[in-house]
Amino acid sequence: MQWSPLRPVGLVPAALVLTTIAASAEGGKSAGPSEFLLVAQIVLLIAVGRGLGEIMQRIGQPSVIGELLAGIMLGPSLFGWVWPEAQHAIFPKTPEQKAMIDGIAQFGILLLLLLTGMETDLKLVKKVGKAAIAISIAGILVPFACGFVLGEFLPDALLPNPQQRLVASLFMGTALSISSVKIVAVVVREMNFMRRNVGQIIVATAVIDDTIGWIIIAVIFSLASQGAPDIASVGRAVLGTLTFLVVSFTIGRRMVFQLIRWANDNLVSTAPVITVILLFMCVMALITHLIGVHTVLGAFVAGILVGESPILTRQIDERLRGLISSFFMPVFFGLAGLSADLSVLRDPNLLMLAGLLVVIASVGKFGGAFVGGTLGGLNRRESLALASGMNARGSTEVIIATIGLSIGVLSQNLFTMIVTMAIVTTMAMPPMLRAALAKLPMNKEEEERLEREEFERRGFVANLERPLLAVDESVNATFTAHIAGLIAGMRGLPITVLHIGQRAKEQEKGRDEDESHEAVVKKAAETVSVNGDGEAGGVDVITRTRRAELGETIADEARKGFDLLVIGVDKVTASKERFDRKIEDIAAKFDGPLAIVAAKGKHLKQPMPDTLNILVPVSGSGVSKRGAEVAVALAQAGSGSLRVIYVTTTRDKGAQRGASRRLNQEEGILRDTGDLAARYDVDITTTLRVNRAPEAAILREIDTTDVDLVVMGVDRIQGDHLSFGGVADAVLRQAKVSVLLVSSGEPHRGPPQTS
Repeated sequence: MQWSPLRPVGLVPAALVLTTIAASAEGGKSAGPSEFLLVAQIVLLIAVGRGLGEIMQRIGQPSVIGELLAGIMLGPSLFGWVWPEAQHAIFPKTPEQKAMIDGIAQFGILLLLLLTGMETDLKLVKKVGKAAIAISIAGILVPFACGFVLGEFLPDALLPNPQQRLVASLFMGTALSISSVKIVAVVVREMNFMRRNVGQIIVATAVIDDTIGWIIIAVIFSLASQGAPDIASVGRAVLGTLTFLVVSFTIGRRMVFQLIRWANDNLVSTAPVITVILLFMCVMALITHLIGVHTVLGAFVAGILVGESPILTRQIDERLRGLISSFFMPVFFGLAGLSADLSVLRDPNLLMLAGLLVVIASVGKFGGAFVGGTLGGLNRRESLALASGMNARGSTEVIIATIGLSIGVLSQNLFTMIVTMAIVTTMAMPPMLRAALAKLPMNKEEEERLEREEFERRGFVANLERPLLAVDESVNATFTAHIAGLIAGMRGLPITVLHIGQRAKEQEKGRDEDESHEAVVKKAAETVSVNGDGEAGGVDVITRTRRAELGETIADEARKGFDLLVIGVDKVTASKERFDRKIEDIAAKFDGPLAIVAAKGKHLKQPMPDTLNILVPVSGSGVSKRGAEVAVALAQAGSGSLRVIYVTTTRDKGAQRGASRRLNQEEGILRDTGDLAARYDVDITTTLRVNRAPEAAILREIDTTDVDLVVMGVDRIQGDHLSFGGVADAVLRQAKVSVLLVSSGEPHRGPPQTS
């Protein structure tokens, strides 16, 4: 049977009837809070919310709209209007029962802000900072002024406490000026504009809007809690907020990274990193509460710090997103919808005020963002796209409205009007933004940047997050540590040094501190920061010592999420075309990419060279490109030279046919490698050789040039022992200079694809 997008809605009446009957029976047993009713409420909110969210996504709307509509359907606006007895039975207004699900919703707010913070890309804000800040200021001031003026003229009947009109007006200004980062980012990403200039500015502006909005909300919360304007208390709240932010983004950033890595590397229980993140979020929320501002600011900042952690961010994000999206979001937004009684809009005056609120919010935000875009240097079409994107309030608006209702700044009717405004502006934004973005052409500079970023996105080095360095006490280990430090230093990657020698602990204690592998890694990384653009450099190094059998030690480390294992041991090869047993044991327990280093020649005397003269063979295969990437990165970091050799073999029977086509292919491969080097400002020398045996041509190139390191991208060949094919084996054994083999992750079936 073909699936119908409306089929989930058919479950709603049946679920409501069954739940109502059961709720009525349960309600007759006890007047106190009921666990049964709590579970029934959660079941309905999740089932209806997720079902409507699915439908919304299929028609191009954010799923949060479906979750809000689910609450409106289950609340007094529809279900309570059609069958009030049943609605009251399922969602009674007794304080004890309401407090049970409200507690879940309040924790859901913190988790939603944590996730929002994790999605906040501060690097993007820095990248387009000047334009985004200018646009954000105008995009906030205009709608904020409109909301403040509206708050000053609201009838007293709409305010829960007319004596606190100033607080309500400030709250209205904030509510109208904020945008939803999540919904803006979803639409921009869906349109493939996330990496376009205007797309980055739109998202960065929304991030700044959100951040400023949460700070303002925190201060308003402090103001509201005083009962009357108090300059001293507001001053304390502002000073406390600024201090909190400064400490968070200095000491806090480092602390979060250390916490995440410690939990990931040392705790053996299920999902320990998630536990640490949730505890950290709660502590940050408690801190902001203690300094007199709302807990949401602490959760939001905690999310930003977690998102900036250089390790495991993808896995963390996926696990948290699943829990929040499937449980807490439908419960929270469903409850927000339940609190919004749209039946009050049958009053012509309230309906007119709600319409006026939507118009003022849309015109204020659209106009402010358009003016800001123009002042920020965007053209008319780009400013139009920006203004279209900024008008979505979405989940952010609902969270703010819920906070306003809970602290007594908003009345029930005003809350309903704001939720209505959030729904209308959010549903209008996606089609408007899609239409505006579709008309934006791409300039040459932007096209070149996108090509470069797309290449890096598909690249190997640019996507490394956490390398593991396995070394013993040999000279080769020191040279390997130098190589690993250069790779890690290119992007400031945290690196773990694992000492695997039999006497590793005693040997390391006996070493001079400046000669330790950790010191070698750090020194190499600092060299990168001097030679590079200043963004790379200092790396965080942690030391581990082998405490069990070699295979068991590597297996334990492999479970911690490393994406590259760099091996440096005294003996690399053994007899009969095999690697040393130690290397085979290591490789057998690590499924990811390997980098095996063999120091030779001058590197045995000088394992920490000032420069590297590199030769990289290329063939056009995927592993060959990976080797070329590593070679280019090392050439850039090591301030040396780079030679590229392509060997065309005469082994094939048809070698004499199609010479012209083959020449074009060879030139294309060399040109691609040249383009790769040019992206990193590395000068290269290219060589084309014709030889029946590729290994012979590579070895001859080594003997006739001044290279001191060969970097080869190789495939792991499936078999009963570690092998990278005959070409790699010949170069590794016969070359008189150092060799670095960079392998693919999984064993390759079939003929080897070496460089």
